Amino acid sequence: MSRIVHVNGAFLPEAEARVSVFDRGFLMADGVYEVTSVLDGRLVDFAGHAARLRRSLTELGMASPMDDAVLLELHREIVARNGVVDGLVYLQVTRGNPGDRDFAYPSPEVAPTVVLFTQSKPGLADSPAAATGWRVISVPDLRWGRRDIKTVQLLYPSMAKMAAKAAGADDAWLIEEGGVVTEGSSNNTWIIAGGRMVTRALSHDILNGITRTAVRRLAAEAGIAVEERSFTIAEAQAADEAFATSATAFVMPVVEIDGVRVADGRPGPLTRRLRALYIEEMRRAAI
Repeated sequence: MSRIVHVNGAFLPEAEARVSVFDRGFLMADGVYEVTSVLDGRLVDFAGHAARLRRSLTELGMASPMDDAVLLELHREIVARNGVVDGLVYLQVTRGNPGDRDFAYPSPEVAPTVVLFTQSKPGLADSPAAATGWRVISVPDLRWGRRDIKTVQLLYPSMAKMAAKAAGADDAWLIEEGGVVTEGSSNNTWIIAGGRMVTRALSHDILNGITRTAVRRLAAEAGIAVEERSFTIAEAQAADEAFATSATAFVMPVVEIDGVRVADGRPGPLTRRLRALYIEEMRRAAI
C-alpha cells in the first residue's frame, strides 16, 4: 500500500506528490524541518517540536505557514491515513517556489512549501541497539555556524554518518579544536561522571534537542545533577557512561568512542534508567 503524503494542503499518494524544481528547498536548502516520533499511534512531545519549528522559521525570516492547532491536526491526520502505530512524522517547510533561481529571497507573497510524510517503524521504542549501545567515531565539525536552526542543510551530517559506517561504527560525534564535542551527527551528546550528567550548553553551536530538553527535566525530577558545559573526546572516553539523545533514538547508550571502551563497554545503569523513564513519560504524555 502506497503512503499518503501531504503537499501544500493536499493529501496524495506518494507517487503523485510533486514539488517544483524551482523550490528554494531544492535549489538553496532554504528550509527547515522537524521529525516527531509516534508511539502507540500518538505524537511524542509535539508542542516542543512545534515551538522549535517556529523558532527556526523566525531565525530564517520565514512566516509560519499555519498555527499549532492546524499543524497538530495535519500530523494526526497523516498518522491516521497511514495507520502508523510506531514511527515518525517528517515535516518540511521551505521558502517556496519564486518561479526562478535567485540568491535573493523572494517576495513574502510567495507561498511556502509544506510537506509531511510518515515512516512506519514498528517497535521504535524497543531498538536492539539500546541493549548493546552504539560505537561512535569522532570527525571534525565542518558545518555552518548556525547549528541551532534545524535547516535541511544535512549534507555534512550525512557525510559524518557515512564515515562512521565505513569505520564499522554506529554514529559520529562532531568535534572542534582540542577534541571538544559539539554534538552527534543527528543527536545531542552526553556523558556521566561521578553521578553527574554533562551535556554541552545551548548556543549557536548545537541544536536544542527536544529529547535533550525532556531528558534534562526528567533527570532533575529524579534528583540527578546536570551540568551544562563542553567536554572532550578524551573526557568522554574516561567517563562512567555516555549516551546520545534524539527524537528517533530516544536515549541511546554509547559504549565505545574512537575504539576506546567507555567503562566496561556496556550500557550503564543510569543511562538505562533514563531511557526507561523517558519512554514511560513519552508514552504517557503523547497526544
